Amino acid sequence: MAGAAGAGGAGTGDTVRWGVLATGGIAATFTADVQRLPDAEVVAVASRTEASARAFAERHGVERAYGSWAELVADDAVDVVYVATPHSAHHAAASLALRAGKHVLCEKAFTLNSREAQELVALARERGLFLMEAMWTYIDPVVRRLTELVRDGAIGEVRTVQADFGFAGDFAPGHRLRDPELGGGALLDLGVYPVSFAHLLLGEPDRVQAEALLSPEGVDLNTGMLLGWDSGASALLSCSIVGHHPTAATVIGTAGRIDVPRDFFHPDHFVLRRAGEEPETITSGPGPRGLSGMQYEAVEVARAVRAGERESPLVPLEGSLAVMRTLDAVRDRIGVRYPADA
Repeated sequence: MAGAAGAGGAGTGDTVRWGVLATGGIAATFTADVQRLPDAEVVAVASRTEASARAFAERHGVERAYGSWAELVADDAVDVVYVATPHSAHHAAASLALRAGKHVLCEKAFTLNSREAQELVALARERGLFLMEAMWTYIDPVVRRLTELVRDGAIGEVRTVQADFGFAGDFAPGHRLRDPELGGGALLDLGVYPVSFAHLLLGEPDRVQAEALLSPEGVDLNTGMLLGWDSGASALLSCSIVGHHPTAATVIGTAGRIDVPRDFFHPDHFVLRRAGEEPETITSGPGPRGLSGMQYEAVEVARAVRAGERESPLVPLEGSLAVMRTLDAVRDRIGVRYPADA
């Protein structure tokens, strides 16, 4: 593929060359998955320090390591930049890559607020570049099958979605999850998953209500949300960094329900319960060993870029913008503001 990624697509036989921006755990997982794909390669990694980038590169067998983001996005051998920074830096990192002519896969939450998200989308469209939020839930084969069944009417008309994501951690006041400057709190780290799950099934809500327990720093530790639609559907969602949640989801319809008993954001199975019928367990089936599931994102990005698409139909940009509007509305209801909101 051409180094100036915005110049156009590539043939189906071409290798997609990735640059990974950041060196944390999620960057390591993504890199490991991509390196197992037959037509993808991680060719460069960048961090704010050269030492961190070099350590990552040596650990994962990446050819080039850069001590600045600018060096990575200037690398002509990079086709797509994967932004794996904390979400407080997503806007700056993705903007830098887009301005350098690179396609971008950006971790979730997409940005800190909907204004930043809209700026990224506008920039990608202006430059004619591919941009996608790394919402792996939307691309996961099990979740895609669940969504197909719901849209085909397997449980009738959806009336209620329930989903939660939380764990209890001993986070000191200086931890990023307690820092408003870094977009701290449960909502953007964990709450983005149940909110996105509800959006996937019902679209953007017409009404948003929320309550939360806030930290002394002013970020949310435990948040409950009630989303409402004019159709009469509702979603009861929660997230927490002070309580252990089952990380489960249920979709209730007029003719049955679907239970996702664990890890609804990346499940290995769910149970379809049609009214009057025996429950049916639906699984992912056999898959590649040793992969986390993030490879599906890389495969979709490569497919879209080769096809000359500027966004994925599985993770549309308007959907990412809608989720950010909902997250903004939740923060407004619970009184959480970040300096970036100004």
